Amino acid sequence: MIDVQRLRVLRAVAEHGSFNKAAGALLLTPSAVSQHVAALERTLGHPVAVRSTRGVTLTEPGRLLVEAAETISAELDQVRRAIDRLAQDRPRLTVATFGSGGRRLLPSALSRFVQAHPEVELTVLESEPEDAVPMVRCGAADLALAYHFDGPPPVQPGTRPGLGWRPLMEDPLWLVLPPGHRRAGRDSADLGELSGDRWVLGCLKTEAFLRRYAELAGFELRVGASTTDYFFAQTLVAAGVGVCLVPQVALAGAADAVTVRVEPPRPARHIGLVLPRRRPASAGAEALADALAAAATDTTTAAARTGARP
Repeated sequence: MIDVQRLRVLRAVAEHGSFNKAAGALLLTPSAVSQHVAALERTLGHPVAVRSTRGVTLTEPGRLLVEAAETISAELDQVRRAIDRLAQDRPRLTVATFGSGGRRLLPSALSRFVQAHPEVELTVLESEPEDAVPMVRCGAADLALAYHFDGPPPVQPGTRPGLGWRPLMEDPLWLVLPPGHRRAGRDSADLGELSGDRWVLGCLKTEAFLRRYAELAGFELRVGASTTDYFFAQTLVAAGVGVCLVPQVALAGAADAVTVRVEPPRPARHIGLVLPRRRPASAGAEALADALAAAATDTTTAAARTGARP
């Protein structure tokens, strides 16, 4: 039988890279940490960590154990939070969401949910996907509204044990141009036609993504402003600072700014939900997930009807 406390010690060793630092984090002596690891190795019959002058390196069995330790820790956190909720007078539900999704998709979904479940005490936390996914995994949030650009979603089989990904919608990116821009009167434009413009970033994480599309269009990206808020970015565009790519759900209708469709290959953001998979999602989480799916469908339908212009 593998001792959970010893797994916790090995996880700390892996995190801190040394027995001494792990001991400080765990409020143990270095000798106690060494004894826990040695006992773990005796139980397994395999070495789990190799010490050197440069620190501690995990063996392959050690890495497998640390992965298991992370899963077990997350599961125990989920159980503790579930038990805490049993003692509460009212059922509670926590949803994590990124900013533009929370502004466009969450309100109508919450209206549906609150009307059907007035007894549930809701908590909404604004959080980017890289922070929201661990929150669902450890039980700090019951579900998360998240997104990804190119490549796989933030949750994939085998990489995030205990979590599932539910796609909701494709969120195409639009060009936002300042008033009087030479392409402002067009219904669509190729990114290559903007090779001489300076760009405003509405999300710092999209810079590498945007540079790839600029490279495909045959030009080098010149950044004139960087923000963490698409709505702020659109006001900068309206002021003439530069041009911007903005996801459809984040189009804010900034005064004087002009939206233009991007010609293929058209970049897009993909929005979905992160839900627990190892443990059944609560009835409230499932109901809110269904409401968010309905809100995404409504948003996609309305965009198709209006041409996505705010």
